[in-house]
This record gives sequence, structure tokens and C-alpha cells, in this order.
Amino acid sequence: MAEKVTISGFSFVRNADRLFYPVKESILSILPLVDEFVIAVGDNAPGDGTIALIESIQSPKIKILHTVWDTETYPKATIYAQQTNVAMKACTGDWLFYIQGDEVVHEKDLDAIRKQCEKYADDPEVEGLLFDYYHFWADYAHINRSHSAYAQEIRMVKNRKDIFSYGDAQGFRRIPGFDMRNFRQKENVFKLKVAPAQAHIYHYGWVRPPDFMMRKKQFANTLHHGQAETDANYKAAMFDYGPVGRKFPFKDTHPAVMAERVKSFDWGHLLNNGKSQKHYNRPPLKHEKWHIRVWSWFEIFVFRKQIFTAKKFTLIRRD
Repeated sequence: MAEKVTISGFSFVRNADRLFYPVKESILSILPLVDEFVIAVGDNAPGDGTIALIESIQSPKIKILHTVWDTETYPKATIYAQQTNVAMKACTGDWLFYIQGDEVVHEKDLDAIRKQCEKYADDPEVEGLLFDYYHFWADYAHINRSHSAYAQEIRMVKNRKDIFSYGDAQGFRRIPGFDMRNFRQKENVFKLKVAPAQAHIYHYGWVRPPDFMMRKKQFANTLHHGQAETDANYKAAMFDYGPVGRKFPFKDTHPAVMAERVKSFDWGHLLNNGKSQKHYNRPPLKHEKWHIRVWSWFEIFVFRKQIFTAKKFTLIRRD
């Protein structure tokens, strides 16, 4: 076991204020654990207060890298991976903790995460740590446990030159000699070998007032599929979350840094809090399709775990 393990936090963000990202809470949640926090802040829209939100934390640990998004060079949402790598490669720690702007860590998990970092610091086979997920849906009282919602993801990696954020920055890969151009290349790309982090990520990406959620969905869909497809399918002013009553109730506690956001929840009257709905003001999401709903039922009530999902990692230590 390493005597002293250093940890860098890192992330990227753009327009967090106007898109209702809990980026301040995200950073605050892991700040006690890390020795530094590096964040790449893109060219925000005029009037957006993202920089002010981050600077209001007033921590000497935080290092802001000002960037410009080049979506032509990095199409189909690979700009996310490119920006993630900008921040990642500026980190100096032994371990690198990646937390997206809509993800938060509970304070009760910080000690366990550090212990896992120390435990596997000198294990040459372990390249990353795997986190479990809570995906909140529409409000702070429900979670999405669908087959289409990833149950686990890598959020800590060792500081190695051949490890990169990949695809649309959802995960990581080992890519020897990578030139950081094509973040969806298939050749010479290897899954990371991981151990459990013994902790959860609290994902709030689908918890926004319906108008903010529509704005965010339009923005993300344009990066993935282009403006024409977005204009054709996302015309409504308010995002339709569907029947929130179908989701599972969350009965545990939220991270302490989320207390004010949870308290300020005020869009419940705009939601469908029942269990039935015939029509949507948008194309159906994956978890709303009938075959995914049937498969999810079997996973939750029969298998008690997700099965036949695409594994973007290799779990070699199970603790």
C-alpha cells in the first residue's frame, strides 16, 4: 500500500448556469478528498454565470482552464471527450477523479474512496475504480433503474499517459500512442481493468425544471445528431418527463451539498406524477420503449441486476 496517495479532481463544463447544472455542488462534493481540482470551462454564452459559480467556491485547489469548443473538429459529441482530456492531462495526482457537472458524491463515501485508492495504488493491474449510480429522474424523489440506464461507470483512473476519456466522455480507454483526434477510433483501444470504488455517484442530469431540461436536451441532441434532427423532434417549450410515478422512489439521503437545491425544488406541479401516459411531446426515450420496459422488469424483480449490457470495463477485483 502506498504511503501517500495524491488525488486530482477534474471536469469540464460549458453554460452550466443557463442549463441548470449543479456544477458548484459537484465540485464541492469531492473537494475535501482531492489535492487539486482542474476544470476546463468552455466559451460560455453571453450572460452565463458559470465562471462566477466556480469562483464563488473560493478554494486554492481549483484551477480553471479557459477553452473554446471546436465542434467541427470533434463532431458527434466527441467534444466532450476532448474537453475532458484537456483537464485530465493537466492533473498531477496519482489518482484522477473525474466528475461530470451533473454528478455529485455523498460525503459518507469519501473515506471509502480514499481507502480504495490507497489499497490499489501499487497494484499494477488495476487502472481505475468503478462507481455505482443513482440516476435521479424529474425530481429528487425518484430514480431511473431502467436497463438503458448504466448501473456502473469508471470515475477514477490512475495518472497514466495512455489512459484517455473516450467517445462522448462517458468512460475511459487505454489507447497507446493516441493523438487525441478521433475519440471513437476502434483500433488499438483497450478497456480498463478496474476495481470497485465502494461508492455511488448521484447523477442529477435528468433533474431540471421542464424548460431547462428542454434547453439542455436541445443542446445535447444537436451535438450528437445535428441541428436539423433536433429542430424536427424537440419543438416544445417544456420537456415531457413522462409518468414520473413509474420510477422508483428514492428513500435515502442526498449529499449535504445538494440540500439547497433539493429544498428549492418547485416544479412538481409541471410533472405527470401518475403512472400512465399515452402521448409524448418528443420521441420516446430508450427506457420508455416497451421491450426495454419488459427487460428492465426482469432485471429488477427476477435477476436483481443488469444483464447483457455492454461492458465498457473489465472488473478484475471484486472486494
